[in-house]
Amino acid sequence: MKGFNILLVLLFGVLSCQAQLQKQANVENNDQTVLGEFFELKDIKSNEEVMALYNDLAVTDTLNVTIRSKVNEVCKVKGCWMVIELPQGEQAMVRFKDYGFFMPNDIVEKTVIMNGLAYVEEMSIADQRHYAKDAGKDETEIAKITAPKRTYSFEASGVVIPN
Repeated sequence: MKGFNILLVLLFGVLSCQAQLQKQANVENNDQTVLGEFFELKDIKSNEEVMALYNDLAVTDTLNVTIRSKVNEVCKVKGCWMVIELPQGEQAMVRFKDYGFFMPNDIVEKTVIMNGLAYVEEMSIADQRHYAKDAGKDETEIAKITAPKRTYSFEASGVVIPN
């Protein structure tokens, strides 16, 4: 039994090392910073193309896509979400796959490239208030949130920040 337990521990160790190699988070070079999973910088959609895709999605649909957009806002608490710019004054809320990486706070107004899942969701009042609090909104603004809201969302598996 002791031998089996040792073998089991070794197996879990090897598997966790392989998972870490696949993630490869937080890699910097002179040209860019890569957070999360690596992805190829090809077939990158513009904001207009992404907006057209969002308009065709139902609430339960997802679409794997690579997009380039400007960052409008980042979570001030620890960088656990960001808001990107879309055409016609629209925005998309970006969260990160498996809560596996975080954004630096100094990337507001920078353009990033993201790979992941685009989707449309119905955001609850509680979630809207939580994000407003994270963004540093005051209590009177937070109290004005009284109805669910249809939002554009994105779950990024990887993000490239050009330096």
